[in-house]
Amino acid sequence: MAAMKPRTGDGPMEVVKEGRSYVMRVPLEGGGRLVVEISAAEVSELGGALLGALPAPA
Repeated sequence: MAAMKPRTGDGPMEVVKEGRSYVMRVPLEGGGRLVVEISAAEVSELGGALLGALPAPA
C-alpha cells in the first residue's frame, strides 16, 4: 500500500513539466494553493511580464 501524504496548502512555489504543459503551484495567504496549467509559450510570456515588473538594477 502506498504511503498517504497529507494535502496541505503549505509549500514552496513550484513549476513542473507534465506532458506537453507546465503546472505552476503558488501558495496563497490563508492556506491553499493556486494551481495553473500553462503552455510553454505562456511560461515565456509570464516570465517576461514578471521581469518587466521588477525595478531596474541600480
